[in-house]
Amino acid sequence: MEAAGLPTKELRLHLVTWNVGTASPPPDVTSLLQLNSLGPPTDMYVIGLQEVNSKITNFLTDLAFDDPWSIFFMTVLSPLGYIKLSSVRMQGLLLLIFVKHVHLPFIRDIHTQYTRTGLFGYWGNKGGVSVRMSLFGHTICFMNCHLPAHIENTEQRLDDFEKILEMQFEGEDIPSPLDHELLFWFGDLNFRIADYGIHFVRESINNKRFSLLWEKDQLNMAKKEEAFLKEFKEGPLHFKPTYKFDLDSEVYDTREQKSLFWFNEKKRKPAWTDRILWKLKNLSEDASKEDEFPEEENPISVTLNNYVSYMSYGISDHKPVTGTFKLEMKPLVSDPLVVLNPEGEWSAEHDVLIRYSAAPELPSSAWDWIGLFQVTFRHVKDYVTYAWVEDDEISSSRNSKEVYMSASEIPKMGGEFLLCYFSNNLQSIVGISEPFQIQPSQTPVEKDVPEEESSLLQQPDNPKSVDDCENRKGI
Repeated sequence: MEAAGLPTKELRLHLVTWNVGTASPPPDVTSLLQLNSLGPPTDMYVIGLQEVNSKITNFLTDLAFDDPWSIFFMTVLSPLGYIKLSSVRMQGLLLLIFVKHVHLPFIRDIHTQYTRTGLFGYWGNKGGVSVRMSLFGHTICFMNCHLPAHIENTEQRLDDFEKILEMQFEGEDIPSPLDHELLFWFGDLNFRIADYGIHFVRESINNKRFSLLWEKDQLNMAKKEEAFLKEFKEGPLHFKPTYKFDLDSEVYDTREQKSLFWFNEKKRKPAWTDRILWKLKNLSEDASKEDEFPEEENPISVTLNNYVSYMSYGISDHKPVTGTFKLEMKPLVSDPLVVLNPEGEWSAEHDVLIRYSAAPELPSSAWDWIGLFQVTFRHVKDYVTYAWVEDDEISSSRNSKEVYMSASEIPKMGGEFLLCYFSNNLQSIVGISEPFQIQPSQTPVEKDVPEEESSLLQQPDNPKSVDDCENRKGI
């Protein structure tokens, strides 16, 4: 579908980067996520964390279940109509993406990747994790990085970032990060303030004369010298350097403790280690775009609305940073691949029907399924039940098909629910129904399993896209 004639799509994106220093989530993130903002609602949250607790006992538990930070953000955002679209973790690096339900059918080709750079590429304490996708037909990549520390390691940081750019999605049929139309690069990038001494830096901060420090910021200097960085943009650093603070305070490093061999440990000079940058692909790099859009018009534009830090959060020695963006794009995808609706009145008193129609271009598969979800569902695994689109089909015509769900699988307590069609080939939800009511059962029944326990009681034949699907054989 061509973009010509279609209205411009506007999306609000809120991006968070935070080195959490192995701490547990704070009691409240209302200000961090700008949940009380009077502006337009956020369409997508992108949350990049570094130094998530990755001790072996924690990490093994997180592999079996969601990690505490993922659970925390899902608990906050799912009641507001956001689901966890994707996530990727590499030891202490975690990247989470949440999106409003309404946008799910227009987000496709989601892939994740990670690259280790610690200990010569064998250890994941440093490196990068990425999520890429097609958003209304446009390619976007989000890259959360944790680069080497210490002021003298500027070259190592740049080398590691180049390595991450080269290795992400290498060997896959996916564009490299730099070949996406829009790339966000963020994280604890660990660039420091060169040359100036700690007293000058602190005095400049105390007097809010941040501009005195910008020219000696190692990342600003590298952007002027390194060709691969020159097209990255960043908002002005109008906030205090975000590292290094005493815990639970807004006071910069006051350590007096002794280190190894009883030498005084050196106080850290404040620095803007936590950053958010972005890069729009130049249209001249992609000749194919010239046929779709006028030369002077970029198919996607980015406006930074604010770029701020939050001094009130003190769980680690870093302060979180957020960037709020307005994305404007010519949608290349304007219709969902699948339209689906519940048929008739739904209750656990009888089997129920789902009617759906699929666009001809849907790459259908025997592994496609339709899930029944509560309206506050957290992620694609969080279904109540599901139907295989082929195995559970009961009628088919040129324009639509019907599948059934057994009455025994319908929640007896009733409530408000959604239907979602999951495409195995696209690894994403490609159709979502309007919310609808399931009527409570009139027959006395035992109390349903509490919601918090349901995720631990998944059926053994989970859909292929969600877990290993060898169990489906013989269904």
